Amino acid sequence: MAVENNINNLDTPIIDFSLKGVDEKFYSLSDFSVKEILVIIFMCNHCPYVKAVMKRLVNLQDKLRSKSVQFIGINPNDTVTYPEDSFKNMILFHREYNMNFPYLEDATQLTASKYDAVCTPDIYVYNKERILKYRGRLDDNWKDESIVTKHDLEIAIEEILNGKEPVKEQIPSMGCSIKWKM
Repeated sequence: MAVENNINNLDTPIIDFSLKGVDEKFYSLSDFSVKEILVIIFMCNHCPYVKAVMKRLVNLQDKLRSKSVQFIGINPNDTVTYPEDSFKNMILFHREYNMNFPYLEDATQLTASKYDAVCTPDIYVYNKERILKYRGRLDDNWKDESIVTKHDLEIAIEEILNGKEPVKEQIPSMGCSIKWKM
């Protein structure tokens, strides 16, 4: 069942974390302090919504890297109930999609909880001051890239890079619910 994220937390500050990446290194916000924009994506390995947009996310990160934009993927799912989202499978997923950004494990689910993450993918865009300026969808057709007419995430990032505010009426991201531990 698809759920939509909650976009009522715009203009709130970023929340720090310390999470292990698929490269076995631990990452926190200080590792990305030189980047103008941080895009945090709560995601997982098994979600069909995530799988459908992964190539687009990788391509967008590639396109925007030179503009000091950094994507970060965070997997918060319960791996006991959903073993396909295990750390071992995260490594395989990262490799399969040629991910060009860190993919981090939120094993305790505390980071996802603090961010009020709801679905996968759930996308957050923070400006240089690390204030949330966009929490919405990637584009207007998660299923079929060939019929996308509006690139919401890219537009929002470009507006922020140009010192503008993205539109306040953002269309929520839609995806699988986060699989919380019982």
